[in-house]
Amino acid sequence: MSETEAAKPETNPEKEADHYPYRRPVDAATLILIDRTGTSPKVLVGKRHDKVVFQPGKIVFPGGRVDTSDSRVPIATPIPGPLEANLLKGKPKIAPSRARALAVAAIREACEETGLCLGRKTDGAAPALDGAWKPFTDAGLLPDPSGLFLIARAITPPGRVRRFDTRFFTADASTIAHRVEGVVHADAELVELVWVELGSKPLADLHPMTKRVLTELERRLANGPLDHGAEVPFWHFQAGQWHKDVLGTA
Repeated sequence: MSETEAAKPETNPEKEADHYPYRRPVDAATLILIDRTGTSPKVLVGKRHDKVVFQPGKIVFPGGRVDTSDSRVPIATPIPGPLEANLLKGKPKIAPSRARALAVAAIREACEETGLCLGRKTDGAAPALDGAWKPFTDAGLLPDPSGLFLIARAITPPGRVRRFDTRFFTADASTIAHRVEGVVHADAELVELVWVELGSKPLADLHPMTKRVLTELERRLANGPLDHGAEVPFWHFQAGQWHKDVLGTA
């Protein structure tokens, strides 16, 4: 199954960077948190600082590249088997350890950028974690990927100054176990954080690819509770056009 879309001009400040030498995409993860306690689902978005290099001043979801710690940090529960199966689909092939790292990266980035941490209390004393994971230790938690769902995958087109092979995850707001105060402020990477309804005006300014992912999320939510059995779209750039495949069939 394949769908080809006309290539659209990039709306971020790197749109002119289409002449860079080939760069291998870097694995990255994005987390879209959903609040479904009201009549309409809301998603958590942040506004990036005007002086950051990548997408300054843009409305974004928390996310970033996979870190070496993501494959080693202890977690409260293994990633669900169906989630791992979805992450292992597609090319290039990755090991289960990389699938785990991708899921854990989404949790770490969300905690680093928003102060919202997806974790779970452990039996007995939790291992002491440092660096980006210290908020979990402070709260007596370990990262918990059990509530994550894979919504989409997308690879930045060639010729860009930065390229990412991004897996877009979602999780319900009820999976937030700890909040770190003071993470979002005027001098931080994210200067504002807000829950907005799906389809609302602030989301119209998102990067085109992120809007495609949100459309997929809306479709999934309209079909009932999230599950791991739904088809996962995979966007990639080939022969001057965006191609949308179903992950695992490309």
